[in-house]
Order: sequence, then structure tokens, then C-alpha cells
Amino acid sequence: MKYVVVLGDGMADYPVEQLGGKTPLQAAKKPNIDALAREGLLGLVKTVPDDMAPGSDTANLAVLGYDPRKYYSGRSPFEAISMNVELAEEDVTFRCNLVTLSDHDTYEQRVMVDHSADEISSEEARILIEDLSKQLSTDEIRFFPGVSYRHLMVWHNAPLDWHLTPPHDILGQAVGQHLPGGARAEVVEAMMKKSAAILDNHPVNKKRIARGLRPANSAWIWGEGKKPDLPAFYDKYKIRGGVISAVDLIKGLGACAGLTPLHVEGATGNLQTNFRGKADAALAALRDGLDFVYIHIEAPDECGHRQEVENKVKAIELIDELVVKPLVAGLQELGEPYKIMVLPDHATPLSLRTHTTDPVPFIIYDPGAKKEPLQQSYDEASAADAGNYIGEGYTLMDIFLGSGQEG
Repeated sequence: MKYVVVLGDGMADYPVEQLGGKTPLQAAKKPNIDALAREGLLGLVKTVPDDMAPGSDTANLAVLGYDPRKYYSGRSPFEAISMNVELAEEDVTFRCNLVTLSDHDTYEQRVMVDHSADEISSEEARILIEDLSKQLSTDEIRFFPGVSYRHLMVWHNAPLDWHLTPPHDILGQAVGQHLPGGARAEVVEAMMKKSAAILDNHPVNKKRIARGLRPANSAWIWGEGKKPDLPAFYDKYKIRGGVISAVDLIKGLGACAGLTPLHVEGATGNLQTNFRGKADAALAALRDGLDFVYIHIEAPDECGHRQEVENKVKAIELIDELVVKPLVAGLQELGEPYKIMVLPDHATPLSLRTHTTDPVPFIIYDPGAKKEPLQQSYDEASAADAGNYIGEGYTLMDIFLGSGQEG
């Protein structure tokens, strides 16, 4: 049996006035995913417990079959592992975003304009992070460049008492009410303010502004954590798996679970990613002996954060046409039994520009399970009407790898 998960990050949403009261999933033309919904198990799954923050970390942990209340130790450690950063037991890791803040006399009054600095390129970001590292690193604090706006800070012997805010949660707000809290908060706050002084007039940002792009004019520190300890996916399910993603968080989560990282040229973590390349890489890995591939696609989430209605619909349509369609065809050609699961990790409503803990729609399609086709599509309302509700998100993987048609 071959298993494939297609996860559209942040794909679920609320009705949007610009779309005639439809959600992006309802508005998108997605005949291939809808065909799976008609013949598969359709329902809602609660991926994030109400008492936890609805991040891609907690949500993807649950989708992979791990109870986040038991195994979650922070977001950034997964990213560190993907970046091959060696962590000691005493190290605390932090996500370091390159963000765009508005101009103002004081740092506190500056507004969080863009958590991604217009999805800054990895090449530009590397220059900025390397310059910040030269001026902000200490004997205990180090910086490491990642992908696009997503980078890493490691603090040896740091405390774990922190109150840090994800920048995508405060878009359009002055940052003064969201500065770091905790035992050594003054150290992180001082670094963030110094980063703004370094980056405001940096040559990279001057060139970006000249090209009509937002400057990456501050570092924003959040997402603290310590080295995680996950049981191997193989030990849990006795199948060999791989993971495909452009973002270090998911690659690191997969690595912690013992999943093989599968490289895709041109995977960017945004709407310009190599959608078809992800499908092709998954099929190649399955032909070469893997049993399971987890395909993570970041684009819908980024569009939700950036409040790009048409692009979020487009991202879903590209997943349908360039990922799901060739996957189904390729799996049929393999000539082995297979299952496909399609879902988001969480909702990223365009109206909120951040994540929510709402249950999200899922499909489990098993062509070997005979079922009368239903007149249903893949969207939030249809999934609710289907009457299949999974209250503990981490149990969904057990269902997928089991009969696949429970509910």
C-alpha cells in the first residue's frame, strides 16, 4: 500500500465578500480534489487543541500522528534540525523573522506591516542575516540564515520563561504592546531594536525600495523551544516515509520523525513554488521504495497572511491541477493499492490574516474501498455536512493508515 498526504497550509478559510460569500475552497475550480471528495471519506478534523496556539508546528505535528500536548517543545527546534544546526541540551532556539515595520520615531510606535518583508529572497536575506550576526552575536547567541524571511537564533543557556508574539498575529498593529516578555526579555528587545538601526539603511533594503519592494528593516524574535524528542514514524506505523516541503519547520519535523527529506528544485514556499515538481518527487520516491510521502505546500497560508484573495484561490487551483491530478494518475500507473489524504493543517482566514483553531476539512480517498459516490465537494461546509468529525487531530493518521473509510 502506498500513502500520500497533500497538505495545503492554511487552505481553510471563512466566507469572503469578494468571492460572493464563498470561501476560497468553494470558489476554486478543483475538479480533481472534488472527485476524491465524492468517492472518499469527507469530514472535519480538529488539528489544534483549543488550549494551544494554532501554528503550523502544532498542527502538522498532529496531522503526522503526534499528540502536540505530549510532544510539542517549540517551533524553532524543528527548523534548526532541518538547517543541520547542532543543538546542545542547554540551547534554546528562536525563530528570527525578517519583517517590514513602518517608519516612526520610536520602535514601539512602528507598525508590523509585513511578517515576510514581501517574501524576501533567500539570497538577499542571507546577506542581511550575516550582517546582523556580525554585529549582534555574542559568545552565547548565534544567528543562522534560513529560507526567505525565516531564520534562526540559538541562545546557549537561555531561560525558557518567554512571552513572544508571532509577527503574523499582529499585522497592522503597533509593535509596542507585543515586545518580548520574560526573564531576559530586555536582551531580545535590545537586539530587535539594534537590528532595525542596522537594517533601515542597509544597501539591500535601498535596492528593494528602488524596485518597489518592502524593506526587511527589523528582525523579530519568537517561537522559542528546545530540542524535541519524537518517536520515529516507522516505529509507530511500520512504514517508510518521506517529506516534501520548502520550509525548514516541516522538513525539521519530518527529520525528527525519521522521514526522508525529498528535495524539489524550485520549491520556494510561496505561489511561485514548483507544484508539479513536488508531485513528481513524491511519485519517484514511492517507485523507489518509500511507502508514505507527506507533501506540504505553503502557498495558501502565505496568501492568507498577505490578504491576497485571488492568489489564495489560485494556490488551491494549482494544488488541484499540478499536484493532485498527476499524483492520482501516477499512483494508478504504479499498479499498487494506494490512499490519498488531502487537508490543510489549520485555517488562515483572509479576514484575520492569521491562524485559527477551527476544525479543517479533510478527505481520505481509498479507491479500494467501494462507496456510493456522493454529490459533495471539498470545502468547509460540505465537510461539516458530511457528519464525520475527528476531535483529536493526532488520531487522523491512524484512520488514514488503517481502514481509511471510518467515520
